[in-house]
Amino acid sequence: MRAPLNSASRPVSNERLGVMLRILSTLAFALMGVCIKALGDSVPLGQVVFFRSAVALLPLVAYLYWRGDWPRGLRTSRPLGHIGRCLMGAAAMFTSFATIRLLPLAEATMLSYLAPVVLALLAWALLGEQLTARRIAGVALGLAGAAAFCLPAFAGVLPDAGGLGVVLGLVTAVLTAGALLQVRRLTMLGEGAGAIAFWFAVVSALGGLATLPWGWSWPGPSGLALLIATGLAGGLAHILMTLSFAHADASALAPFEYLSVLWAVILGFAFFAEVPGLAFVVAGPLVLIGAFIARPGRAR
Repeated sequence: MRAPLNSASRPVSNERLGVMLRILSTLAFALMGVCIKALGDSVPLGQVVFFRSAVALLPLVAYLYWRGDWPRGLRTSRPLGHIGRCLMGAAAMFTSFATIRLLPLAEATMLSYLAPVVLALLAWALLGEQLTARRIAGVALGLAGAAAFCLPAFAGVLPDAGGLGVVLGLVTAVLTAGALLQVRRLTMLGEGAGAIAFWFAVVSALGGLATLPWGWSWPGPSGLALLIATGLAGGLAHILMTLSFAHADASALAPFEYLSVLWAVILGFAFFAEVPGLAFVVAGPLVLIGAFIARPGRAR
C-alpha cells in the first residue's frame, strides 16, 4: 500500500531479483513494526514518529542522490497538494503506530490492507474512476472483513484497548487511502515521486517534533537503538520496494506484498508470544482477497 519512490521505466528486466527485493521489503516493514511494538509505551508516540521519519531521511536522501534526483528532484509546483498528502500521511502514521501498540502485530498489519478497499471507493467518488464488478467485489469482501474484525469489539469480547486498536486501525486505512489518492493526483499532475516521498518524511518528522512540549522520554541504549532501527527499517523497506519495481512488473510483484501478514504472524509469535485470534482467522482471508481484487492493476 505504499507508493514507490520512482516510476521510471526499467532498463533491464530481472523478475527474480525484483521478487526477492519485494520480499525483503515486506520483511523490513514487518521488522519496523516489531521495533515499534517493542518500544511499547516507554516512548511517546510523537517521538516514535519523529525518529521513524527523520532517520528514514538518511537512506532516502542517499537513494535520491544515487538516482541523480538530488536535489533537483525535490522541486514542486504543487505545494498545497503536497501539504494535503503529508498531513493525511502523517496522521496515518500516528494512528498506525498506535494500532500496533494496542493490537497484536498480525491484526494491526491486516487492518492496514483495508486501504486499497477504501481507495477504490474514494477514487470512484472523487476522481471518477470506474467501479467495475471486480472492484465492487473487492470492496464488498474488504468491508465484510472489516465487519468481522469489529464484531468482537462490539460484542465486548476484546478489552477496551483492543476495541480502540480496531477503531484506530480502521481510521488508519481511511487516512492511508486518502493519502494515496492525493499521491495519485500529484503524480497525474507531473509531480516527481522523489519530491512526494521526501516532503512527506520531512512533514512527518516535524509533526512528531511538534509533540516535544508534551514531554519526550530519553530512552537508554536499547530504546535508542530501537528508535533508530525503526527509521532505518522503514526507509530501507521503501527503497527495496522501489528497486523491486525497477526489475519486475507490478503484476508479478503484487502477490508478494501480502507476505507482510505472514511476517507479522511469525514475528509477533517469536518476539511477543502473540497468537492470532478467531477474528483474524475469519477476517484475514476476506480482507486480503478484497485488497488484492480492489487494488489497481499497476503500482501506485
